[in-house]
Amino acid sequence: MEWIDQLEPCFRGPYTGSFGTLHDNGDLHLNLIIRSMLILNGRCYTQAGGGIVVNSTPEYEYQENHTKAQALLDLLK
Repeated sequence: MEWIDQLEPCFRGPYTGSFGTLHDNGDLHLNLIIRSMLILNGRCYTQAGGGIVVNSTPEYEYQENHTKAQALLDLLK
């Protein structure tokens, strides 16, 4: 996390964590946060990412992340 703080231009906020709900009956529903949007002090921050698998290519992963981030930005229009 220290490297991320040094290398990235802004903080990650809730990105790449786990978010979920714990219900009275003991059920636990969790999701991984691979897309997020945070509006803070009049500024909007978006993050997008994905999972790397055996047949991933850098070009495809870059385009997929761009597409995910653009979908978040399109919500603001």
